[in-house]
Amino acid sequence: MRVKLLPIAAVLAPLFVAMCIPSVNAQQGNSEPLDVKVPGLSEYAAPQQSGPLALGDAGKVTLSARLTEESDEIPRGLVWRVFTPEPGPDGTLPLVASSEGGTSVFALSPGSYLVHAAYGRAGATKRITVGRDTKQESLVLDAGGLKLDAVLSGGIRIPPKRLRFSIYEEHPDATGERPLIVPDVRAGSVVRLNAGTYHVVSTYGSVNAVIRSDIRVEAGELTEATVEHRAAQLTMKLVREPGGEAIADTAWSIFTETGEIVRETVGAYASMVLAEGQYTVVAKNRDRIYQRDFIVAPGRNRDVELLPDDLVEAPQDFVE
Repeated sequence: MRVKLLPIAAVLAPLFVAMCIPSVNAQQGNSEPLDVKVPGLSEYAAPQQSGPLALGDAGKVTLSARLTEESDEIPRGLVWRVFTPEPGPDGTLPLVASSEGGTSVFALSPGSYLVHAAYGRAGATKRITVGRDTKQESLVLDAGGLKLDAVLSGGIRIPPKRLRFSIYEEHPDATGERPLIVPDVRAGSVVRLNAGTYHVVSTYGSVNAVIRSDIRVEAGELTEATVEHRAAQLTMKLVREPGGEAIADTAWSIFTETGEIVRETVGAYASMVLAEGQYTVVAKNRDRIYQRDFIVAPGRNRDVELLPDDLVEAPQDFVE
């Protein structure tokens, strides 16, 4: 796996991923942690109006966010949500105002509020107190970006449409499973995340070509990580002679060397990506069963033909 860090400000600014709010990197004032968990998008009470809450004695608050203490303000791609700190009758935090973009101005009645800034999957929460005077509040997200890609042995590029990534938390939860943070990430896309280590699963194809890696995201940086898949594209077909036309209506079963079934399908061809290793393919056409062992070498895409010589079972009255 190759990992490269780049300055993130110019890369992340044009991008925005509208997803559920993650577990927050909360802050109060400048450093004290705020013991609060902001609800997901479907869990908070609906606001009374879509714009900022403006009352007669409202005070104006300008909210801005940065990736790090030293970085510039984020110009776009932010989602701001302002909650009252006390849960409503249904147990949710009432949402009183929201906004999208960069630095935003809210008119709020005097009192205490929880402000959450979401930047893709990165986020931070801060408790603020509003009076009648104009004030400014800034949140530090402590966030960076992650850009993922994968290649085959020898640096051979994999078509992006055949690749998918999933990003999980680093450590398993009480059930022994790692919580999923971002599913179905496309190769080459940038995901904004709070700084930290993440467990990344790269899937090439849809069978068993899977690579797992732990990757560290640094605040204010774009981390580019490339993993190497040791796999190949195989196409199985049942033919009457080498190079012949595939026989339709064939049922396929692919087994690992230990007998574990990895794929079943029906058709003239069985095309799939398989991880490096030894396999057995079984093809059934009508009452005839064919079987052949084969080896998958990394990066070596090829056809696997089953011939009449691979017949292992047939009706007693069958004559080739």
